[in-house]
Amino acid sequence: MVRARHEWLVRKRDGRTVPFDSQRIQGAVANAFRAELNLAEGQPLDGEVQSDITAIAEAACSDVGTWASRPEGVDVEKVQDLVEMELMARGHYRVARRYIIYRSEHAKMRAIRGEAVAAAEPTISVVLSDGSRVPFDAERVRRRLAIASRGLEDCVDVDELFDEVLRSVFDGIGVAEIYKTQILAARSRIERDPAYDTVSSRLMRNVVYQEVLGQTPDEKSLSRLHQDRFEHSIIDGIRAGRLSPELRTFDLTRLAQAMRPERDTQFRYLGLQAIYDRYLLHIGGRRIETPQYFWMRVAMGLAIQEPGDREARTIEFYEVLSTFRFTSATPTLFNSGTPHPQLSSCYLSTVKDDLENIFKAVSDNAKLSKWAGGLGNDWTSIRATNAHINGTNGSSQGVIPFLKVVNDAAVAVNQGGKRKGAVCTYLETWHLDIEEFLDLRKNTGDDRRRTHDMHTANWIPDLFLKRVQENGQWTLFSPDEVPDLHDLYGKAFEDRYLQYETLADEGELRMFRRIPASDLWRKMLTRLFETGHPWITFKDPSNIRSPQDHAGVVHSSNLCTEILLNTSEDETAVCNLGSINLAVHIRDGQLDLDLLKSTVTVALRMLDNVIDINYYPTPEAERSNQRHRPIGLGLMGFQDALHTLGISYASDAAVEFADRSMEAISYFAFLASSELARDRGTYPTYRGSKWDRGLLPIDTLELLESERGEAIAVDRSTTLDWQVVRDAVAKHGMRNSNVLAIAPTATISTIIGVAQSIEPEYKHLYAKSNLSGEFTQVNEVLVDLLKSRGLWDAQMLDELKYYDGSVQNIGRIPLEIRQQYLTAFEIEPKWLIECAARRQKWIDQGQSLNLYLCEPSGRKMNDMYLLAWRSGLKTTYYLRTLAATQVEKSTLDVNRFGVQPKWMKNKSASSDIEIRRDDGPAEAPPALCPIDDPTCEACQ
Repeated sequence: MVRARHEWLVRKRDGRTVPFDSQRIQGAVANAFRAELNLAEGQPLDGEVQSDITAIAEAACSDVGTWASRPEGVDVEKVQDLVEMELMARGHYRVARRYIIYRSEHAKMRAIRGEAVAAAEPTISVVLSDGSRVPFDAERVRRRLAIASRGLEDCVDVDELFDEVLRSVFDGIGVAEIYKTQILAARSRIERDPAYDTVSSRLMRNVVYQEVLGQTPDEKSLSRLHQDRFEHSIIDGIRAGRLSPELRTFDLTRLAQAMRPERDTQFRYLGLQAIYDRYLLHIGGRRIETPQYFWMRVAMGLAIQEPGDREARTIEFYEVLSTFRFTSATPTLFNSGTPHPQLSSCYLSTVKDDLENIFKAVSDNAKLSKWAGGLGNDWTSIRATNAHINGTNGSSQGVIPFLKVVNDAAVAVNQGGKRKGAVCTYLETWHLDIEEFLDLRKNTGDDRRRTHDMHTANWIPDLFLKRVQENGQWTLFSPDEVPDLHDLYGKAFEDRYLQYETLADEGELRMFRRIPASDLWRKMLTRLFETGHPWITFKDPSNIRSPQDHAGVVHSSNLCTEILLNTSEDETAVCNLGSINLAVHIRDGQLDLDLLKSTVTVALRMLDNVIDINYYPTPEAERSNQRHRPIGLGLMGFQDALHTLGISYASDAAVEFADRSMEAISYFAFLASSELARDRGTYPTYRGSKWDRGLLPIDTLELLESERGEAIAVDRSTTLDWQVVRDAVAKHGMRNSNVLAIAPTATISTIIGVAQSIEPEYKHLYAKSNLSGEFTQVNEVLVDLLKSRGLWDAQMLDELKYYDGSVQNIGRIPLEIRQQYLTAFEIEPKWLIECAARRQKWIDQGQSLNLYLCEPSGRKMNDMYLLAWRSGLKTTYYLRTLAATQVEKSTLDVNRFGVQPKWMKNKSASSDIEIRRDDGPAEAPPALCPIDDPTCEACQ
């Protein structure tokens, strides 16, 4: 007798028979279509496709009926064969292929689990490091994932992770590859919930422990094993030539006992991956440092010349590093405690108008870059194109051909593969070659006169911007005819510049050219928009407010525009950097001044020690650093601090917090340097400095106003008793000529898991690239807040993806949250500039200040940069437009969200730029600088 459909039986692979369920066929076919259409699981299909799926499923059921109505039922594999045949019969070959792949993957997974009836032995084996093979243990993988997910089961689907790993397993897979597949499975789900970041981090720690400690310890045995292996790690590093033999002279037992391996749990996944890939020392590819060994090694290297109880100082340094209160800059983290301790971050030099000195500068660049130093070169002295050369009685080719050589040398020296060498060239606005200089980064024109890999920056005197404002004329000169302009600034520059203009008019100068100042300004802004270069930096405030105005001239900034130190033919300025993590100093809703003072005091000592320990690639660098002893203490996590305080970046409260937090850092830093001067002596060129003359950075705003002849509209209020600092400096002097500078911190902020430097939130969900790969990042603070309101779900994630990481158009998020969680492109630039201006009044050097425009126009750019200048800023850094790296949206149903807001739509280069172009069609604007460029040292 023929059975009815509801009586059909299906025979499972383990021999059981179960009632036939036609809905399972329809579901399987629908999933195959979704896979082919790149749609998320469960995402609705359009009506036409759904009708086709229903028809295919019905036809397949009819085929199944011929077999399933038999008393013994139909084999499940036969059912799947019939579905496959029906898909192909109806021409859906690609969908059928997806279905076949799906069957194959699940067959493999059943074999791995040991579920396949016919498999007496596992068919998958694992290759160990010695080449031997052992059966793959699926249960071991599940157990590892379950341990990594402990306490997070409400947010993490262990079964899903397990299935993901099994899909990636193949016969002959290595142990390291199994670990990697587990991490990849977890990290690919971080966007769903930050809990997956914790899982990824735990799995990554297991990898590190396995390499360094030889096993994956549990919580109880970690501390003991960590202590036992520390001395072995140091000895291994010394024997391999990776660590300084002097580290063996420390009391390693005492240091081992002082370490806190539980602090490894502070790392987010991306930070742990970053130090694994780039910072943990390795021998033959095997890491010999755990994260805490890494921090202790850096601390030992910085305390190596401390008198007295070195171990106590080392532990003090370790404490501020391992608790993420302060982090040294990347070169210090790379090289501290090694046989070649090049710990400084950046070098600044001036190039003389002499062929021998020009190529010495190129050679010096290579030496400095080799050991992870970023470069800032001042090329203003080089005579212009067609200037007379006395020695050969010929004509100069100008500065551009030499810059091409500098560009290629920077690319050739890549710092041992750790990061690409990089240099920034500065040129003053009155140089006759300035217009060609502006074109160096263009993708069109004579490639022999282009420098695609070198950064460039305008070094702009105040007089030029005054001429722009008054629509005046601007005169360009060749430096060989106006040699003293290079060293003059403020009123002295203006007076001498006017004299040279008169001499030019009288025929006393051979080479000059006069153009409308506004035309040159427009071209500067046009090139900045098109190519991201040259950056806009200001000569006069950098010099007028410099503490070292008695000992030379600031001719340029560095690679990241925050360092402002004197340079000359005899001195290459050196910057030694580190940054305070502002976020961890917020306690109970306010800035913890006692904790901040403790951190700053220890950080100053660490930075000052760098000067004496450091390896100097050139004698000019050593001479400069030993004479002036400059350091650059900065900050990071400013945006995180605002989140903790519940403050929007675009608010008066943020401006006030920028002021007060920088005041506190400045106050404690100047006190700490003065205390070091008491104990160690002042820096050699202290006498005659602004410090010696009783002038602190906040006092120099009046000097700038006087020299410029215009008011600087910046609030001058204070909240701390600055007389204490003045008295200390008057009594003891200063250990360091320069103390404060805010660097970009892109990599070190990634390591400790906070927003870089003074940056606003880039986006709340975005793809981030660095040398460790590409990672989707989600704002954990926002997710936690939305969870507390019951708003975080799959739909919210889809909406966040659709709106490119912005919450402004997600109506179910309360307005007060949306106002607080603005992204960088939703904040008016004036707020960034006002915050920076408040900080700048306290800082003796500068800030790496990025500016953001979602819809750039000539008027907006003009107003923005003039506001920065009028606010007393010394430098600006990148102009950022919307980056090219956006979260994948192909799995989203765009019909659910409507039209994208105007600000999200990329505009063409000429769509609303109001800058006159005088050199042909505009180039398409690049993504000027992703938030973390993996090849750019300026961002590291």
